[in-house]
Amino acid sequence: MDASIQEKVNKWLNGNYDQATKDEIRRLEKENPAELTESFYQNLEFGTGGLRGIMGVGTNRMNKYTVGMATQGFANYLKQQIQGEIKVAIAHDSRNNSRFFAETTANVFAANGIKVFLFESLRPTPELSFAIRYLHCSGGVVCTASHNPKEYNGYKAYWNDGGQLVPPHDKDVIKEVEKIASVDDVKWSGGEANITSIGAEVDKAFINMVKGLSVYPEVIARQHDLKIVYTPIHGTGIMLVPETLKQFGFTNVHIVEEQAKPDGNFPTVAYPNPEERETMSIGLKKAEELNADILLGTDPDADRVGIGVKNHKGEWVLMNGNQTAVLAFNYMIEARKAKGVAKPNDMVVKTIVTTDMIHNIADASGIKCYDVLTGFKYIAELIKEKEGKENYVVGGEESYGLMFGSQIRDKDAVSAVAMLCEMAAYEKDKGNSLFDKLIELYVKFGFYKEQLTSITKKGMNGQAEIAAMMEEYRKNVPKAINGSEVLHLLDYETSTAHNLKTMETTPIQLPKSNVLQFILADGSKISARPSGTEPKIKFYFSVNSKLNSAAEFDKVSAELDSRIKNIIADMKL
Repeated sequence: MDASIQEKVNKWLNGNYDQATKDEIRRLEKENPAELTESFYQNLEFGTGGLRGIMGVGTNRMNKYTVGMATQGFANYLKQQIQGEIKVAIAHDSRNNSRFFAETTANVFAANGIKVFLFESLRPTPELSFAIRYLHCSGGVVCTASHNPKEYNGYKAYWNDGGQLVPPHDKDVIKEVEKIASVDDVKWSGGEANITSIGAEVDKAFINMVKGLSVYPEVIARQHDLKIVYTPIHGTGIMLVPETLKQFGFTNVHIVEEQAKPDGNFPTVAYPNPEERETMSIGLKKAEELNADILLGTDPDADRVGIGVKNHKGEWVLMNGNQTAVLAFNYMIEARKAKGVAKPNDMVVKTIVTTDMIHNIADASGIKCYDVLTGFKYIAELIKEKEGKENYVVGGEESYGLMFGSQIRDKDAVSAVAMLCEMAAYEKDKGNSLFDKLIELYVKFGFYKEQLTSITKKGMNGQAEIAAMMEEYRKNVPKAINGSEVLHLLDYETSTAHNLKTMETTPIQLPKSNVLQFILADGSKISARPSGTEPKIKFYFSVNSKLNSAAEFDKVSAELDSRIKNIIADMKL
C-alpha cells in the first residue's frame, strides 16, 4: 500500500473513531486490501453538488465522519455569511443509513448553535427545497443518492432560495469543508435543544402548493377516473404522491404494491431508476393488466419521474426525459394560453443537453426559452436572477426532471406526476392520448429524437481516462461525423463557440463547465459531458427531421434511430 494511503489508515486506527469503524478497517486489511486502498486513496470530494459515494469506512466513503466534517464546514460558512439566527432544514430518502446521516447532520448543525428543522421521517427531495423557503431557512441538506445503486448515499447542500449551491457559495463552502482537517474539528453534540421535528404541516403546505399548479381542474373533474398506475420504487414518493393525486381529484389510482414499501435495498430492482425499463417492468405489467391510461414511477428521493403510455399501436412504451419535457413544456404554454392565464413575460428554462425542440415550441408562442448548464441549481439561479422581471412557468432536463412553478427550486417528481396526469386527462377529454399529442407536436415542430450513451470508468484511473477523452476531442475536432460536416464546436470549459468554417469565435454566456458540443450540418447535435456524480462520461445524441404526417411516424422514427446508430459507430463509442 502507498505510504500516503497507509498514513491515512493509521490516522483512523489511532484517532477518535468508533470501535466498529476500526474493526472494519482491520478486517479489510486482512481480507480485502484492494477495497481498503479504494476507501482511503482520496478524500470523498465535496463537490459543487455536495457528497456522493459508496457507504463504508474511510476518507473516500460516505460515513458518519465524512458527513460530519462536511456539515461542520457548511456550518462554518453559514455562520460567516449570516448575521443573527441561522435556520436549516434537513430531509432524507429511503436509502440505508439515510436517517442516520440526516440525524448526524442535524446534530452537528445544532451543536454549532444553528436552529434545525428535521423531517420526522423520509421525505421527497423537492419537499426539502420547498421547506427551506416555507420556513425561511438559510440553507438545507438532503441525504440521498437519488437513483444510484443501493451501495451509494449522498449529501446535497442547499442555499436560502431552496436551490442547490451555485457560485460563489458552492466553491466557498468547498473551501470551508476542506479546512476541516480532522474529526476533532467537528462539534458532534451538545445542541439537541436546537432541533425541531417537522412533518404534517409542511406536507400539507407542499401539497396545497402543488394543487395550485393545476391549469384545468375542471377537466380533471370530468376525467377523474383516469386509470393511473404509480410506483414509488421503494422510495419517498409514497409519502406524498398518492395524497397529491387525491387532492387533484383523481379517484382511480393504483399503487404498485410490490414497490410501495420504502426499502434502501430496493429488492425488486437492480437499479432504482425510472429511466430503466427493468425498473419499471412491474409497473408496466400492472398497467397492461388494468388497461391503464398512464404509468408513472418516481426514483427513491422523488425528484425524477418516468412515464409509460400506450403508443399509436396500443403497445406500452416508456417515454424518455426529452419526450416528457416536450409534452410538459407544450402543455404549460398551450393550456395557459387557452385558459387566458398566460402572461406576456412568461419564460421557460431547459438545460443545454435537453432537446432543442422545446425552443421551437416556445418560439411559436413568443415565449422566451433559456438554456442553462446541466443541473436544476442553474434553473433555480436563473429564476432568482429574473425574479420580478420575468414569470417562470416550467423548467426541465432530459434526465427525467421537471420543475413546475417557482415555489420550489429543484426538480420535483411529485408535482410532475400530478401535472402529467392532468395532461393525460386533458388529452383524453379530447379523445386523444399523450402519445397522439406527441406525434402531433412532431408534425408541427419537427421530429426530434435523442439518445444517451454512458461510458463508465471506475477506480483510480477512471477520472484520468475520462479527462483524456475530453482532451482528445478538444485537440482533434472531427471534420465530419457520420458523413455530415461539423460546423460548430461549443466548448463550455473555455466559454467559447467556434465556427469551424469561418474560424470565428463567440463567447458563451454561461458559467464554465466541462462540456463539448458538436453541431453538424444535418442538424444533429452531439454533447459530451463527464458526470458530476458518477465515474461516467455521458454522450447525448440529438437528431431531427421533418415529419409530414402521423402516418409517416414509424418510417421517420426508424430513419432517425439509424442516424444515431451510425453516429455512435462513427465515433467508435
